[in-house]
Amino acid sequence: MIKRYTRKEMEFVWSDQCKFDNWLAVEIAACEAHVELGNIQQSAVDVIKAKAAFDVERIKEIESEIHHDVIAFLTSLAENIGPESRFVHMGLTSTDVVDTAFCLQIQAAGKLLMRGLEQVLEKLEVQAKANKTTLQMGRTHGVHAEPLSFGLKLTVWYSEMQRNYERLRIALEGLAVGKLSGAVGNYANLDPDIERLVCQTLSLTPASASTQTLQRDRHAHFMTTLAIIAGSLEKMATEFRALQKTEFGEVYEPFDKLQKGSSAMPHKKNPILGERITGLSRLIRSYALTALENQALWHERDISHSSAERVIFPDATIALDYALSLMIRILDGLVVCEDRMMANINGSNRIFFSQPLLLVLVNAGLTREDAYRLVQKQAMRAHEENVDFQEAIMSDESIMNHVTHEQINDVFSFDRYTKNIDKIYQKIYK
Repeated sequence: MIKRYTRKEMEFVWSDQCKFDNWLAVEIAACEAHVELGNIQQSAVDVIKAKAAFDVERIKEIESEIHHDVIAFLTSLAENIGPESRFVHMGLTSTDVVDTAFCLQIQAAGKLLMRGLEQVLEKLEVQAKANKTTLQMGRTHGVHAEPLSFGLKLTVWYSEMQRNYERLRIALEGLAVGKLSGAVGNYANLDPDIERLVCQTLSLTPASASTQTLQRDRHAHFMTTLAIIAGSLEKMATEFRALQKTEFGEVYEPFDKLQKGSSAMPHKKNPILGERITGLSRLIRSYALTALENQALWHERDISHSSAERVIFPDATIALDYALSLMIRILDGLVVCEDRMMANINGSNRIFFSQPLLLVLVNAGLTREDAYRLVQKQAMRAHEENVDFQEAIMSDESIMNHVTHEQINDVFSFDRYTKNIDKIYQKIYK
């Protein structure tokens, strides 16, 4: 991922230093497991732990000659450890180390993403409660429908992000595993107790069964989860972008004091944060497809997944981490224009009161078809002739013969659109 969209904590998770630190953690844990099973003397492991060190540049130098990253890593360790290095990697195959350590990196990345989701949830809750009774025109098919609380819109998103939080937790749990079962997963040269002890040390669960690799359904689950989360962020960003259109003017992203919107037009305030989220979400979705394709490997192992995973896992987690930070920034500085929301509501001549009027007429004894026809006629008139809907209704004897003026006043009440909001909030916000 380019530096522009990379935050420091997530960058370190995917650095070579962090990767090799995790490889070393697996190797040391394996040595300690061998001691517990009586295969290696404690004194040898003490030397290994004291001297085990590596140099990233030296590893790259060795790899450039031998074209094998794990052997290059082990060679670098051996140069520092000395004779006791013969006990390092004993009975292991490369993927035992790489896949197990990869899960450690994914857990670290996932922890940062979980933290980002928590912050998004916090900001959504604050805005939802602040706008619990802020009326906004609801739109279906892009057309005015009925007003709703802007807080309700945010609450729907809050509920979705809660599901995303749980999805990510489950996906990470599925990747909190280790695998030390040898070249084809048959434990021919390694006691399964080594795997158990190493995983115990690293706070992982031994894979129930594996080939030379951990099976990539786990990784596909994780990546598709990231894609779903990104999709939720994109949905929110797209809505904010739409509401920031000049014709709407209901919600605005934060705009810094010295910020400039256009190189040509000084008046511009563009929704660039939401647009950035949208673009990154498209990228993350494409990585999910690659992860799904990585499930099918030849026989007990090939490395067709490896090259792709070196790109998609760092990039997807870095991109989502950044997208979460953008959404946090938007929610934290969101400008809500209540007056403009109400102006847009009133701009439809109040024809959105058509449903409660329809129900009153049905309750008065009209068939639904007849009531619908009468209400629709005046709603279309109000829209096309720019007439207030209530005035149009009051002038229609075919309607007024069935309802009282008191009922009409009750129909045209904005209170109905927020009267049950507390019941909704009680279900969501504990």
